[in-house]
Formats: sequence, structure tokens, C-alpha cells
Amino acid sequence: MAHSKPKRILKLAVLISGGGRTLKNLLDLAAAGELPIDVRLVVSSSAQAGGLEFARAANVDAAVFVRGKYDSDQAYGDAIFGACRDAGVDYVVMAGFLKLAPVPDDFAGRVLNIHPSLIPAFCGHGMYGHRVHQAVLDCGAKVTGVTVHFVDNQYDNGPIIWQQPVPVFDDDTADTLAARVFETEKEAYPHVLRLLAGGKIRLEGRRVRLSSRG
Repeated sequence: MAHSKPKRILKLAVLISGGGRTLKNLLDLAAAGELPIDVRLVVSSSAQAGGLEFARAANVDAAVFVRGKYDSDQAYGDAIFGACRDAGVDYVVMAGFLKLAPVPDDFAGRVLNIHPSLIPAFCGHGMYGHRVHQAVLDCGAKVTGVTVHFVDNQYDNGPIIWQQPVPVFDDDTADTLAARVFETEKEAYPHVLRLLAGGKIRLEGRRVRLSSRG
């Protein structure tokens, strides 16, 4: 996959809920000079999230926002995006973040998520992690994949930016399929961030236009 020439370094907040594999992939690529991002803030929905260790190791500021401490989804989202706003980020990248945090108007078109299926299949509330892959297998699907999309205020509903297919094999388990899908996620999310940094993504309503011009 060819890399786009960046026009700028993207200042990011990364939102996590668990082990932080996607966060680690992004941090490693940035440290190697292979991804034009500056992770300014990591936000976790759990103080026990393993991904917080990756933030600490990379000297990235981290904050924990536990949903149960807020009266509503709106208050929860306001707190999270307030922290992102204070950090001066360009984009918010959801990386295994499992809570609903309503996107404020000033962050519309600036929040991304990656989902381990080809949306609109096998997505929505409660469809995450191995639940997705088991549903793919139970359905008998021959192809699954990954989707990177802009985030709106519904689960897995925002405009689709990029999709990559992943074959489903007859002897797959949820574990083997998850591993193969994650390897594709490690390519897809950085690719989209490079496109953003290169000014090659344009959002027009529900449609995302990708430019091939340098």
C-alpha cells in the first residue's frame, strides 16, 4: 500500500477501553517515522485498561473517564471531548473504545473508528471483539474485513472512509479469524491517517471522497 506524502502532522487523541493493541501499533509506527501523527492524549474508559501502559511508555498524557461517574451519555461525551479540545488535537481516533460518547458539533468529521467487519454487516450496539467474528462464522460468510469510518452519534453508523476485505476459511475459529482481521486493521488505520495527513479525504454528506492527487 503506497504511502501518501503528508502535508502536516496530525495531532491525535486516541480513545481506548482495553489492551490497546491498535494504540501500540500507531505509536510504534509514529516512533519509527512511518506515520505522520503526534498522539497528544490517550483517553481510557477504564483505569485497568492495559493500553494505558503503552501511553506511559511513550510519555503520552493519559486520562481515565469512567462512564458510571457521569449522569448521562451527553455529560460523559462532554467530559471526554473537553479533554480532547484542551489537548489541541486535530482528530480523535477510537481504538477499541466501547462506550457511547456523543460527538459535539466542533468535532463533527474529526472522529474516526475502526470496526472489524465490513459495515453495514455485523455491526452496531454490542457487536465488538470476538462477538463480531463469531457472528461472521455463524452466518457462514465467506468474506469479512475491516471498516474505517467517521463517527456520528450512533454505533458504527458514520460515513465509511475505507474498507478492506479479509477471507473467511472453512477451518476458521473466532480466534484465528480475529487474528487475521487485526493484521488488516494494522494496515487500514494507518493508511487512512496518512490520507488525512495528505489532505486526500473529503467528506460530502454521507459520502467520503478519496483523492489520488499528491
